[in-house]
Amino acid sequence: MINKIYPAIIIRRKEVEVITGLSRSTIYDRMNSKSPRYDKTFPTPISLGARAVGWYETDILNWLASREEVRP
Repeated sequence: MINKIYPAIIIRRKEVEVITGLSRSTIYDRMNSKSPRYDKTFPTPISLGARAVGWYETDILNWLASREEVRP
């Protein structure tokens, strides 16, 4: 069996919004430990520059999958 190596895909906030259905403010609330909507399981963004961040697509998709497992 040959191992396939997949490149890490980095997505920007607007793509995270589309994939998750969350708004910009909700995404940042999920990352803010002082917010009542804080979610310690939400993926941490990576720095792409002085004023740019992105997320690994697999982290976002895995987070969504974990949320589906929690549903009643």
